[in-house]
Amino acid sequence: MNRPLKDKEMFILDMDGTFYLDNTPVEGALGFIEFLKSKNKGFLFFTNNSSKSITDYVLKLRNMGVAVDDDDIFSSGAVAIDFINKNRKGKSVYVIGTKSLSDSFADAGIALDDSNPGIVLLGFDTTLTYEKIYKGCTFIRNGAEFIATHPDSNCPVEGGLMPDTGSMIKMFTESTGVEPLVMGKPHVHTVEALEAKTGVGRGGMVFVGDRLQTDIAIGVNNGAASVLVMTGATSPKMLIESKIKPSFTVPSISYIKDLI
Repeated sequence: MNRPLKDKEMFILDMDGTFYLDNTPVEGALGFIEFLKSKNKGFLFFTNNSSKSITDYVLKLRNMGVAVDDDDIFSSGAVAIDFINKNRKGKSVYVIGTKSLSDSFADAGIALDDSNPGIVLLGFDTTLTYEKIYKGCTFIRNGAEFIATHPDSNCPVEGGLMPDTGSMIKMFTESTGVEPLVMGKPHVHTVEALEAKTGVGRGGMVFVGDRLQTDIAIGVNNGAASVLVMTGATSPKMLIESKIKPSFTVPSISYIKDLI
């Protein structure tokens, strides 16, 4: 049997819509992790969802029966932190996000500022209020740099979709006229951060996910393999009509075993 991914070293696994929906693992997802371990393949969970901290995701996955620690998980929020610490050192940040996201910035030594920030950071804020929107837009108009954690318009959950950061970006840009610098998948900042974290070049990576515009595009745009799973945001019609094509398409994550 042809196994085109057998020589790949690192599998970058999306979470929402790929490994689980809300708090329920996709069928076969836990077994796939054990399979990767048995083949001595590296894996790293990566989510564009910036509403939770790395610690939150560790606890969530452990509650599903996955033995992971902080080093096994990375997120668009972590990419943004890494980028700001390396490229905007000393700038204060107004975080439009959950308490978990704000706390992760503070824990990384980034000064939080709700009066005169150098950066407005927009994350997936499930606690979003009009006051946050108003203040963030005002800071951006006054010259603060606008950075967003990721471009996803919706987040897949059991029973449907909920509005995500990409939808909020459009509102902030419509109000201020400013387009943000976007982190997360599919942008190169994420690939560079992943290479630094894992020690594996993009040619040895496989991006696994349910979204063409992010999970698959990051592979297509950066010389890495990609596998689309059909358990989340992408319908068969969307795949047919899209110019973004994955290296491989499978019904769900467990089927990837046949490619390794």
